[in-house]
Amino acid sequence: MKKDIKIIGSGFSSLSAACYLAKAGHKVTVLEKNDSLGGRARQFKKEGFTFDMGPSWYWMPDVFERFFGDFDKKPSDYYELIKLAPAYRVYYGIDDFIAISDNLQEIKETFESIEKGSGLVLEQFMNEAKSNYDIAIKDLVYRPGVSPLELITVETAKKIGQFFSNISKDVRSKFKNERLIQILEFPVLFLGAKPSDTPSFYSFMNYADFGLGTWHPKTGMYDVVKAMVDLAESLGVSFKTKSNIEKIVVENNKAVALIVDGEIVYADIIVSGADYHHTETLLDKKHRVYSEKYWNSRVFAPSSLLFYVGFDKKIENISHHALFFDVDFQQHAKDIYDKPNWPKNPLFYANFPSITDKTAAPEGMETGFFLIPLAPGIEDTEELREEYFEKIITRFEGITQQSIKKNIIFKKSFCKNDFVEDYNSYKGNAYGMANTLLQTAFLRPKLKSKKVANLYFSGQLTVPGPGVPPALISGKLVSELINKNL
Repeated sequence: MKKDIKIIGSGFSSLSAACYLAKAGHKVTVLEKNDSLGGRARQFKKEGFTFDMGPSWYWMPDVFERFFGDFDKKPSDYYELIKLAPAYRVYYGIDDFIAISDNLQEIKETFESIEKGSGLVLEQFMNEAKSNYDIAIKDLVYRPGVSPLELITVETAKKIGQFFSNISKDVRSKFKNERLIQILEFPVLFLGAKPSDTPSFYSFMNYADFGLGTWHPKTGMYDVVKAMVDLAESLGVSFKTKSNIEKIVVENNKAVALIVDGEIVYADIIVSGADYHHTETLLDKKHRVYSEKYWNSRVFAPSSLLFYVGFDKKIENISHHALFFDVDFQQHAKDIYDKPNWPKNPLFYANFPSITDKTAAPEGMETGFFLIPLAPGIEDTEELREEYFEKIITRFEGITQQSIKKNIIFKKSFCKNDFVEDYNSYKGNAYGMANTLLQTAFLRPKLKSKKVANLYFSGQLTVPGPGVPPALISGKLVSELINKNL
């Protein structure tokens, strides 16, 4: 039965849902409050420099292949992928870094050179991680989070103990070198929680890292947005930008319309890929499923302080992706999760896409993206942003042994207040709700409202969780649920 479906937001989960719902024969319109599509994966251009404003890591290429395969397409029909070699570097001090190769054999050799015997241990660890990946990414995450029975399979029964231990404990029982431990703990940060709060089963993220590698769409992550928009339009989806949703209209406990910039827009079904908490505030209080107390009790992934910087020269002694772990890893984690405040000595991430993509910056220049993870809900001022840019850029200069401050043509910052303003993000979080044991699968906010008929949700606050590949899956899950209910 063909329905008129309105989708709120144009992030990855919304684009995914739009494609699947249009393929099923529905009339689909995507409404985006900002002036460009992509949600947090928008693009920023200035003075010949091009930046991906949000996601910059292309992991789990098989999820993208599965998505496009559902439409008899391939990613290569839309964009070219480059496997990064090295995948990334982790810096600890001056001329002191570990390069993570693009293949597991070389990564094992790197581990062995740092901690004797760790190469074989890593191989065994990765075999388990791959097994977990096959169970999780090829099966469990494609379930709608309706019932706890979804998690009970022959395979998961064999791994039940991994749900009651954690990544940190598991890794530390196998490896002694603190640097290797940090590298193995790092991938689960994409899930939004401390390694000590993330079940051991999530080691599948290590397989995503070491086993499948780190890729880069030829001209940036926005290539994926453009590909999904092209696919959606070919299926008949309509897009409207600068469309701010002010209210969801409910009659007889059924969502019937949206108020968009003062005008009423009717719909048979409404799907929100926007922030879940914000979407419920568009409803009268009696129609909201989750209270403010509920949201405040959840563990949220970090917010971020981001800088988009144009340099008038090429940067030396650096890789496309670089992690700066030259300060206390555990202390920064505490500053995010245990006692939220601005970290005294922040870890940070730097990304130079123009190393791989020559179109990202004018010739002889460099595009730089810097990220500091922060606690959600933290104070955000221009003075603090400037203070922390000075902290990280000074450390960056010292570690990479070069002067670059004087080569900055421009810089743009983006932090908690911007996440709230541009994306209506709860407490300004950047990644969504963390995948802790008590916030996994059926324990996350539901894809379908329990109080309002014809109202559905997708994205990083519902199943399967934060990250770009999970967002693609979330769009598929909500579309399947809608068609099933119809």
